[in-house]
Amino acid sequence: MNTSDHTTSLLAAVNDLAPQVHSLTGQIEAQRRLPQPLVDAMADAGVFRMLIPHALGGLEVDVTTLIRVIEATATLDGSVGWSTMIGATGGITSGYLNQAAAQEIFGSDPNVVTAGAIAPRGKALPVKNGFHVTGRWPFNSGCQYSTWLMGNCIVGASDSPHLDANGRPEIRMMLFPATEAEIIDTWSVSGLRGSGSHDIAVHDLFVPHERTTAFGLEPPTQPGPLYMFPAFGLLAISVASVALGIARSSMDCLLEVARHKIPTGGRRHLSERSMVQIQIAQAQGQLRAARALLLDVAHETWSLLLKGEVISLHQRAHIRLSANHVASESAKVVDTMYTMAGSSAIWDSSPLQRAFRDIHVLTQHAVVAPAIYELAGRVLFDLEANTSML
Repeated sequence: MNTSDHTTSLLAAVNDLAPQVHSLTGQIEAQRRLPQPLVDAMADAGVFRMLIPHALGGLEVDVTTLIRVIEATATLDGSVGWSTMIGATGGITSGYLNQAAAQEIFGSDPNVVTAGAIAPRGKALPVKNGFHVTGRWPFNSGCQYSTWLMGNCIVGASDSPHLDANGRPEIRMMLFPATEAEIIDTWSVSGLRGSGSHDIAVHDLFVPHERTTAFGLEPPTQPGPLYMFPAFGLLAISVASVALGIARSSMDCLLEVARHKIPTGGRRHLSERSMVQIQIAQAQGQLRAARALLLDVAHETWSLLLKGEVISLHQRAHIRLSANHVASESAKVVDTMYTMAGSSAIWDSSPLQRAFRDIHVLTQHAVVAPAIYELAGRVLFDLEANTSML
């Protein structure tokens, strides 16, 4: 199946999920997780296998397809979009693992789902053939239904960590069966409630060396442009894609509200007010321009990889800037829609209040934090910067 076919079939499958998602919105919020039947339907649709190599039975899609599919799921529901993004991007690890371990984790189960955290909150003590791992990691979206979990660890003892080639503490991603970890119920938050992003913990767990990788820092074990795409840039683009979907859903909701709402003291529908017409038009341009930038930078980077070129630090900076810009502009669009709707937006039944909460949790994520602008700016000025996670 070629790229166009993958895009078409995935988007059609997401569209087919819409009635199920909309019927479960209240349950998703209340239970702070996705119901298992919905997870199963998403797995059957293939959204969790988008970044798994063809060699392991995955779809190995291009990055613009990834953007469009994540955006589409987030338009249905922010938590569903976020969970799609996490489940899909976890699959990129399959391109960096020892191939036998990749087959064990990602190739043996067609419905495999992974979750994990990139913050190095664990310690990995080297032992024969692997590591003894102890740690507790926050923000593990989808951990309750994942089959494998992962957590970044600093290698070595606390007072004498191993150092990498750059003289920094060595960090490795450890993968382990979900059954070997404790899930700690911590996800009581304002937005993206249904993502179920609880803490996970392990204590003195043996992890074989082949189930570890210096994710994004070691060369991939799988060929192809997908696994040469800057790993942290790919994650940032994916987060931004969720933002696009949330913003789009807020605009769709406002358009519907405005066609039927007559504000208190008024005689005309909200949609007939010139200021509302101006703001919806400006927001449309704002969102489409941000989306176009993200797709353009993704396509540009993909084209360079197809030519066999190494992605420069400047191009990596452009990737991160595009993701930050999309997240920021999407939040502005949601804020505008929420304000224009007036009191109609405040009710629990309103998708606008949920979009408002969801987008402002998303923009707190480290990969789209304001500090990225400074890092990218230093790179564009060719100044010294820590670019290990660019």
